[in-house]
Amino acid sequence: MYDVVIIGAGPAGISAGIYGASRGKKVLIIEKDQAGGLIGKVSTVTHYAGVAPGETGAAFAAKLKQQAEAAGVEILKAEMKKAQLIGDKKEIFTDKGVFEAEKIILANGTSPRRLGIPGEAELWGKGMGMNAAKDGESYRGKHIYVAGGADGAVKEALYLAKLASKVTIIHFEDSLGCIAEFREKVKETPNISLRLHSRLHGVYGTDQVRTLEILDEHTGAIETIEDPGCGIFVYAGTIPNTELYTQLSLENGFIPVNEKMETEIPGVYAAGDIRVKQVRQVSTAVADGTIAAIQASM
Repeated sequence: MYDVVIIGAGPAGISAGIYGASRGKKVLIIEKDQAGGLIGKVSTVTHYAGVAPGETGAAFAAKLKQQAEAAGVEILKAEMKKAQLIGDKKEIFTDKGVFEAEKIILANGTSPRRLGIPGEAELWGKGMGMNAAKDGESYRGKHIYVAGGADGAVKEALYLAKLASKVTIIHFEDSLGCIAEFREKVKETPNISLRLHSRLHGVYGTDQVRTLEILDEHTGAIETIEDPGCGIFVYAGTIPNTELYTQLSLENGFIPVNEKMETEIPGVYAAGDIRVKQVRQVSTAVADGTIAAIQASM
């Protein structure tokens, strides 16, 4: 039995845990993967106040975990199977047992969206859908393709350009959808090329990607490229991890909350990327977690 159980150990969940513990609450964070969430898997953490220049996502995630544990927060690696959110006592069913709490903070974020193209499932992890921080070194001196043109995609493309002989950014719009800082850095990086108004249409091979198809959004033409051993890194947005929250009303899969991070169910809060919001950044996730924990501790 806990005062507060938090689902997810990303920046929102860790922040909630620290603030809950500081108010004398017995807090448990349940995380199915590793502390840090998606931010722990990026090459570098940028634009967060106080972060060290060039700090990796893994190093940032390790600090989050260390700080939470030092504050007295218990972090359990377990996978949630069911959530009973209605009632004075909430129950979280996991593969490590059932945990009860008076208050629940849902902070388990989002998962990367896949493209749904031919060959993607078969080649996932075999040159398709790789992680820049983890797998980039394996493609040193090779060709790399980055699917996506938003901030996250372009930031990882800039990191991969330090390793690859050539990086091609494939983006469906006529211009990159990233911030000006990243656009300028792309212009200054000679081994990055752009394939705008284009989409990755298919990937083919057995133990590695050998062939890829790129669709031109303007003409409908499909170009076939032979590039054995290339790496394809997909940054096509994310989808909220809300499939188990059947007792909550959702908006496009996300959880609506008020300014106190309260959901429609008393005693249940949502924080971070999983909630309905306009801006999804580490800084906003930390703020959400702080507000949710303070309100849950009252």
